[in-house]
Amino acid sequence: QVQVVESGGGLVQAGGSLRLSCAAAGRDFSRSDAGWFRQAPGKEREFVAAITSSLITSYAESLKGRFTIAADNTKNTVFLQMNSLKPEDTAVYYCATKGAGRGLVRQAGSYQYWGQGTQVTVSS
Repeated sequence: QVQVVESGGGLVQAGGSLRLSCAAAGRDFSRSDAGWFRQAPGKEREFVAAITSSLITSYAESLKGRFTIAADNTKNTVFLQMNSLKPEDTAVYYCATKGAGRGLVRQAGSYQYWGQGTQVTVSS
């Protein structure tokens, strides 16, 4: 059905930046919401950021001001710009999509299609 692929993860020093990309094949972003979640070993998957089909953005409270989500609907791609990275940001980052209006964007269970994840490691 829909294939979601993340890229852009890697190893970065604290204070550095990374930009993650998410390409969704077989999905019309004009009718879709997209979200970023992350999961560290031993922890539950947590909400990072989301953008709706109407370009409304949402962020985890603790990440406001450091992370920015954007979308290119023409190319069915979403981005996550991560600045001022901290060691506690280390996790596997996942991109997900769902139909617009179908569930809350901050809730992982709302999303039907998920990527394989990309590792982000922030060193001290």
